[in-house]
Amino acid sequence: MRLFSAILFVACFVQFACGQEAPAVSKTEFTATALKQPLFALGGQQTTAKSVLEGNKRKTVLLYIWATWCPDCIDGFPALYAFQQANPDVHTVYFSLDREEQQWREGVEKFKLEGEHYWFKTGWKNDFTTAIDLNWIPRYLIISPDGKIARYYSVKADDPALQQAVDALR
Repeated sequence: MRLFSAILFVACFVQFACGQEAPAVSKTEFTATALKQPLFALGGQQTTAKSVLEGNKRKTVLLYIWATWCPDCIDGFPALYAFQQANPDVHTVYFSLDREEQQWREGVEKFKLEGEHYWFKTGWKNDFTTAIDLNWIPRYLIISPDGKIARYYSVKADDPALQQAVDALR
């Protein structure tokens, strides 16, 4: 029994440690398949990732992928709020992986998340998350005003690379 417990512990630790591993390639563009991914706005309207991103062209965007059930997302909100305060010219777009629409809506209100909000009705696995090699949330991306990905992989809002990407776009 002890051996089984030890093996289970090691397996969980390896999964946790590997879950946060940055992808081998930092992509600079979204695939056509990713851009076709359906999303739902707070008002219930269906849209696509392409429409959301095109609607924010000419802006620097912090794309934040999160869920209300994610303890790291909730723990990271103070750093997110600080990033937003330090960068009022950066527009925040949230993509939620919540399993239920009501949880997502309540989370937006409860945590006072300012910005544009969208929900993947499909949950974690979909064409968008697969295309960006999503292996952990929260996940932060910086999108340049021309729609390219300026920062591909950060899992903390206080990651200095996020601020460096924003500064490089100014």
